[in-house]
Amino acid sequence: MIGRLLTVCVSLCALAQPLHAQDVTAAVLRVDYPALLPVSRLDLPPEDLGFAGAVLATEDNQTTGRFMGQTYALETRATAPEEALGALAELEAAGIRFIAVDARRDTLLQLADAAGPDTLIFNIGAPDTDLRDDACRANLLHVAPSRRMLTDALAQFLVWKKWRDWALIHGSHPADRALAESYRTSATKFGARITDEKEFEDTGGARRTDTGHVQVQRQLPLFTQGLEDHDVIVAADETDVFAIYLPFHTWSPAPVTGSAGLRPATWHPALEAWGATQIQRRFEALTGRYMRPEDYNAWLALRVLGEAVTRTGDATADAVRAYALSDKFELAAFKGQKVTFRDWNGQLRQPILLVDGRIMVSVSPQEGFLHQVSLLDTMGLDRPESRCTAFATREN
Repeated sequence: MIGRLLTVCVSLCALAQPLHAQDVTAAVLRVDYPALLPVSRLDLPPEDLGFAGAVLATEDNQTTGRFMGQTYALETRATAPEEALGALAELEAAGIRFIAVDARRDTLLQLADAAGPDTLIFNIGAPDTDLRDDACRANLLHVAPSRRMLTDALAQFLVWKKWRDWALIHGSHPADRALAESYRTSATKFGARITDEKEFEDTGGARRTDTGHVQVQRQLPLFTQGLEDHDVIVAADETDVFAIYLPFHTWSPAPVTGSAGLRPATWHPALEAWGATQIQRRFEALTGRYMRPEDYNAWLALRVLGEAVTRTGDATADAVRAYALSDKFELAAFKGQKVTFRDWNGQLRQPILLVDGRIMVSVSPQEGFLHQVSLLDTMGLDRPESRCTAFATREN
């Protein structure tokens, strides 16, 4: 009897052992651009921005991987734009084939085009919608939400609130204008109306000195004085020049949304629903600070990798990509529902939080906005809208 039990135990233990050990190394490549200091010192970026989220994800992957014979490791690089291609080459030369990149559009495309055929890149920073459209790349999966996802999320809430008349104020930089165009598209999509529109010109200056911020504050009441009737102000200020000053400085009382006031975001440190308190506390214990969207995006990208390798037992880029884009993939992301990828352009579907400075106000998609496949596809480019062909020409 004892011998039979030992035989059964040995057999079960043998089944529990992986066929072979796997070492999976991922990297986070953060491209740091010259920039002015943020308007508020509370927004100063920490040195480990993004990297800390990847460290936490690697710990999570390691916890699961040890039962599968998988070992996870992480490399992190911060580089200037002109050195990004060299950093990519060094990572690939070290055998790293999974790279989460926090970079602007043009740098990200350069990296995707320069990457080897067996390298998979996760976009954790660039929001440009065309990266999910006619500028898509087959080796690029988008964990960061697009501008269209963010503006659609806010538009749904404003329409649900019956705040359909918007005054759109946007900055003068290209990113601001791109964000404004996304809000125009979202307004049309959901039946809102832009009653007035103005551009706030960035004239430079010392924005963190007394003369800098006082000048902007004094400009805004007169700047907003002549706006046509509106329910809400939508600010498109991706470069952080003026929007933070809009609340309480407009000529007429109106809620401020967009780049200040009520903002769409992929993550917020006040989120506690759906088990998010657990990851918030773990992150805070690891870093001594709150988790920012950049940290969450990096965590999510590496968790996508860990989930794909665990489920398939295959740590090649093609296998991870194919599984992530398949209908078998889903990942719990502390947002109330499983997240999945759009197989037509590589964009991760995910709920978008609507937050102010201290609390989560709502989450989109909003009630009443329907879709034949997924309610999450009411935000961002849907399949019929996307002109991405890279995914159609390569087997998912």
